Amino acid sequence: MLFFNIPRISENPCILPAFGLKTRYLSAMTWDSLLVLGYYLFVTTVAIGILMENRNPMKTMGFIMVLYLIPIGGLIIYFLFGQNHRKRKLFSRKGIRDNEHIRTWELENISQVKSAEEVTKHFLQDKWKVVNSLFNSDRAVLTTQNTWRLLRNGEETFGALLEAIEQAEHHIHIEYYIVEDDGVGRQFRDALIEKAKSGVEVRFIYDDVGSMSLKRRFLRPMREAGIEVKPFMPVLFPLLTSRANYRDHRKVVIVDGKVGFTGGVNLSSRYTNVKSEGRYWRDTHLRLEGDAVKSLQMHFLLMWRFVNESAPQVSPDYFPDIEVDEITLVQVAASGPDSDWANILSAIFTAINTAQREILITTPYFIPNDEILFALQTAALSGIQVKIILPKKSDSRLVQAAMMSYVKEMLEAGVKVYLYEKGFIHAKTMVVDESLCTVGTSNMDYRSFDINFEINAFVYDNEMAKALKSDFKKDLESCSEITLERWDKRVLRRRVSESFARLVAPLL
Repeated sequence: MLFFNIPRISENPCILPAFGLKTRYLSAMTWDSLLVLGYYLFVTTVAIGILMENRNPMKTMGFIMVLYLIPIGGLIIYFLFGQNHRKRKLFSRKGIRDNEHIRTWELENISQVKSAEEVTKHFLQDKWKVVNSLFNSDRAVLTTQNTWRLLRNGEETFGALLEAIEQAEHHIHIEYYIVEDDGVGRQFRDALIEKAKSGVEVRFIYDDVGSMSLKRRFLRPMREAGIEVKPFMPVLFPLLTSRANYRDHRKVVIVDGKVGFTGGVNLSSRYTNVKSEGRYWRDTHLRLEGDAVKSLQMHFLLMWRFVNESAPQVSPDYFPDIEVDEITLVQVAASGPDSDWANILSAIFTAINTAQREILITTPYFIPNDEILFALQTAALSGIQVKIILPKKSDSRLVQAAMMSYVKEMLEAGVKVYLYEKGFIHAKTMVVDESLCTVGTSNMDYRSFDINFEINAFVYDNEMAKALKSDFKKDLESCSEITLERWDKRVLRRRVSESFARLVAPLL
């Protein structure tokens, strides 16, 4: 039989090495095959999960292709950038929003707005759709008794912040994306320490990635003075994660529950426009006084509960009665992975679609999703004047290239695009029909709309809209307008680099 003709390995030393090599080779092939099979079974499971989420078909196909075509890297890209965070909430808003004081305040405001709904709807006309969008998506209360003050650049903003901190009597709540260990950062730290030593409650949240320069030597004196300091989602290697996960991009200050601030200015010397600190920074911040501050307070307490795993005992001292004679309609909208809907995105989308005459947008990062892009194009094509100011030179070459890839589509639809040349324009504002405007932390990009924690004030006020429009016109004096003819003459190398940058735009 053939079986008996096979030499025994132990009797033939010449065969032993070859057989052993072949055995190891086959064994290695078996393990490699099992690993590959296991990987693709796992990828298939993930792909089915993506499919079952019923998201945009283009996004779904894109991520599935990345998973199969880029081994290992595809999984990393998906888990960092592709997950639907709103279906995997980081934390629930329920505990804070169910608090007796907050519920009472919300119900009172809702009742007041409902009782005057017909008058308010007549005054706001189509902008009432924005109010409804924010309320239905995030229960954002429309507050009526408010005063406001626009703050230009760091020079005005820092002075107003320090003045409010100096006048604090009960508590100071601060939440910032960037706090740097420099002249401005230390000035604010020392002011907070002084107030804490005088008996004022001070709570301080900083983003661990945005504020990566903060070391123990900066924070230790704050903690020793009794300030409660908490980082937002600390990471081991912040330099490697600045663009890889959702961050707390908000800038919020609340003093005694009466005065609140939000906008684009971070706590850094670069915003002071001192020549020694680098190029000119153009920004916009907002000071609010009135019932809208209660909305800012609520969102701060939500974030505090997350970073601290508990919330302070919510008392009337955090939500005091505020006597404000002026009537200004303000809604504070917050969005992030904790919200059911992309609240700020939906409000901006609705505002654009309800515009009748004019849309003015200033943003440092313009990487719109398909919905915003189409809405702006449609508005311009319908005869509405749409103008956008972008920085001529961003703080990231890749982001700049991705932004520029959208310019031609804007120009072809009739949108007027301007590049700010005086320095870096970091303001995040929009004005619609001189009746609605927004100031806040949200950029016009994927990260702000879908990933980061952001907060914006939507103000339905002719006077503020006119003031922001005046600022827009003044900024145009430092801009150059882009024309379609000029844009088409760009060198091929730039156009190619912009197209490649656009491929990774959702990750920026």
